[in-house]
Amino acid sequence: MEMLRTLVRAWKVDDLRRKIVFTLLMLLVFRLGSNIPVPGIDRSILRELFSGDLGLLSLFDLFSGGAFSNFTIFALSITPYITASIILNLLTIAVPKLEALAKEGTEGRKKIAQYTRYLTVVLAFVQAIGLAVGLFREAVPDKSFFNIAVIVLVLSAGTAFLMWLGEQINENGIGNGISLIIFGGIIARAPSAVHSTWLSYRAGEVGLLSIIIFIIFALVVVVGIVMVHQGQRKIPVQYAKRVIGRKMYGGQSTHIPMKVNQAGVIPVIFSLSLLQFPLTITYFIPNTGFADFVTRWISPAGSPGVWIYSLFNIILIIFFTYFYTTVTFNPVEVANNMKSNGGFIPGIRPGRPTVEYLNKVMTRITFVGAVFLAVVATLPTLIQEFSALKIGFGGTSLLIAVGVALDTMKQLESQLVMRNYQGFLK
Repeated sequence: MEMLRTLVRAWKVDDLRRKIVFTLLMLLVFRLGSNIPVPGIDRSILRELFSGDLGLLSLFDLFSGGAFSNFTIFALSITPYITASIILNLLTIAVPKLEALAKEGTEGRKKIAQYTRYLTVVLAFVQAIGLAVGLFREAVPDKSFFNIAVIVLVLSAGTAFLMWLGEQINENGIGNGISLIIFGGIIARAPSAVHSTWLSYRAGEVGLLSIIIFIIFALVVVVGIVMVHQGQRKIPVQYAKRVIGRKMYGGQSTHIPMKVNQAGVIPVIFSLSLLQFPLTITYFIPNTGFADFVTRWISPAGSPGVWIYSLFNIILIIFFTYFYTTVTFNPVEVANNMKSNGGFIPGIRPGRPTVEYLNKVMTRITFVGAVFLAVVATLPTLIQEFSALKIGFGGTSLLIAVGVALDTMKQLESQLVMRNYQGFLK
């Protein structure tokens, strides 16, 4: 109820109302584009290709809001941008020039964002070729160079447009544009998932007990996501009194909020993007030994691939959780800022001991958040593999949907706080 009251209060503010309307219109454009088909595709053959179990590709289709299976202009979704962001973040650590750019502040981040855009277009072009001449080759009756070129250009342009759409939401709307596009794709598939589950129940393929268990599991996951997402460790900081000129500064107490899940849903998205890379390679070389190997060993639809996929997913999520937390929270920088301003943690000496203490606390609480993300993202895959309940709106989807919703509401709440309104997030 508090969330609804916050939305109502935000709607009464002209500036926030414009931002909310703009964000909704951009998401509407995304959904409209997700239903515009790519030219030169045989729809009947396309339905046959997606009649079976697609493994990881079903998750890709979920994030694109069904655009992938329908082969629309947004079939690639925003995945190339996510992959490009992963590559640039990793290169920022390995390449000194990029590391220097990252430390330059706003201008450096703008330059890295520009490199990310260029790399996104390149990756989208490569993936579009893979789809046109690989996975969807049977659904392309006219395999002439002109027709293939049109399909590749349309798919690449669709990803570039979505990237621009996300940036427009960042500048003129509410929330993170890229995350909201993924959120929109997931939410758009929820009604069809519920309908297919209802049809399976009526046909006797799924029992009522399985549905009840799934609903309980989903509610528990949502509550857990909210608790972990909001959970934080408050590190007390005391500032010594200093006399500068005729004024006295300091003397007050504050704290450093260290979130349990500092990385949000980014590790889950990064992990899925990397796990889809081997399948992208199989687009170019279908019906080969490598394609069979990937399907059997690195796909949740394969055996023992479901276990290997789950293990890789856990490892990658934990790795990216620590990686992204390290990027966003630098204990050395925090300790130096505290020391320069006369601040210290009670019982901890300034300088190196403070850095070690912050590192220890960050490592411990990040481990809890990383394990939670890994379990929630992986457990539904195993449950669906060994049960009759087949529903696409699983743990990963809930993680992303709830996480993005909370982040968006936090941004909205911060805008309300600036206007002396009380939000629903305490």
